[in-house]
Amino acid sequence: MLELQRIREERDHVIENLKKRGKDFTETVDLIISLDEKRRSTQGKMDQNKGDLNKISKEIGGLFKSGKQEEAIVLKDKTVELKKLVDSYKIQLEETEKELLSLLYQLPNVPNNLVPKGLTEDDNDVVDEEGSIPDLYPGNLPHWELATKYKLIDFELGVKITGAGFPLYTGKGARLQRALINYFLVEATKAGYTEMMPPLLVNEASGIGTGQLPDKEGQMYHDAVDDLYLIPTAEVPLTNIYRDTVLKQDDLPQKITGHTPCFRREAGSYGKHVRGLNRLHQFEKVEIVQIVNPKDSYTVLDTMVEHVKGLLRSLELPFRTLRLCGGDLGFTSAITYDMEVYSAAQERWLEVSSISNFETFQANRLKCRYKNEDGKNQFVHTLNGSALALPRILAALLENNQSAKGIKIPKVLIPYTGFDFID
Repeated sequence: MLELQRIREERDHVIENLKKRGKDFTETVDLIISLDEKRRSTQGKMDQNKGDLNKISKEIGGLFKSGKQEEAIVLKDKTVELKKLVDSYKIQLEETEKELLSLLYQLPNVPNNLVPKGLTEDDNDVVDEEGSIPDLYPGNLPHWELATKYKLIDFELGVKITGAGFPLYTGKGARLQRALINYFLVEATKAGYTEMMPPLLVNEASGIGTGQLPDKEGQMYHDAVDDLYLIPTAEVPLTNIYRDTVLKQDDLPQKITGHTPCFRREAGSYGKHVRGLNRLHQFEKVEIVQIVNPKDSYTVLDTMVEHVKGLLRSLELPFRTLRLCGGDLGFTSAITYDMEVYSAAQERWLEVSSISNFETFQANRLKCRYKNEDGKNQFVHTLNGSALALPRILAALLENNQSAKGIKIPKVLIPYTGFDFID
């Protein structure tokens, strides 16, 4: 959520940079400023009347002690009117704050100056590209056929047990999945992240804190009985560890990682681009999260991007880095880098990671602050990234390392799998 002070003081900049998202938010921004002025005015009037009420109440006590009961009664009648005014202003203030908060929830984060203009993924900037695209043997197969051939994943049983988008990993497929999870966690720990094992269900406050609610209910699985949500990413519970906290400056940065299943309702389309592991309702992911001093956040963002690049290099996968344009940017993000691996059998790029800096947007919702060198509370910056999301990584590993004899396992994973070849 954008800070009101920033909206007031940087109105033109906020409106101009929000246009990168392909929409003019001028009307919303001006209505927010107008409501904020009304809120502050109402608060001022209410505070003034409260002050008068307190002052008169003290005078009444003095008059009664002095035996001036008639004067005290006159003033007491006046306090009744003041109380009615205070109650009236309180109702007005609550209504204004509710309307203001609703509008603030509708306003996305302001894209950083580095974010390119554009409306679709075709307008994203390709920052760099690494690795060689393998030249596969004639008759090569996409991962969904490889998974069936080598009994790694049973998509039909997943449909039987739950439905489409819930694969059942079997044998070496399950072991390879577990190996990737362990490898990513070990590498995150080496990089200074503390491993956490968070809950997979969160309450509404947690969803609001990281920006999944109130506008993305349709993308999350909801348990109506207990009013809890299955997490779409570990970002939600991990970042909410710091909700309603004030950190010491020396405590920054906070670096945490965690593996969780992720649950997303949004699948729904058909075709080759969503077959197999390309798009799922349930998948595994290792997340890295940092809570940092604002002055360090863009340096930290670069280190997080490099961490993900290091993982992809070690897996010997061809990949590229994209800087997302305004129209492709997530609602809460100020800037996002997507990492994509090349799937040789499908002959297309697959997104495997998003690394984002949210600046103070999430921190404002979370009420997560730190004490600066002057002892004042300021909002932190929050960042997170997938390191990595497994389905498409697994798909690319199977497809790019296949031969007529079987599938080769990257060297770095062998200590975790216990095997070097699938045949």
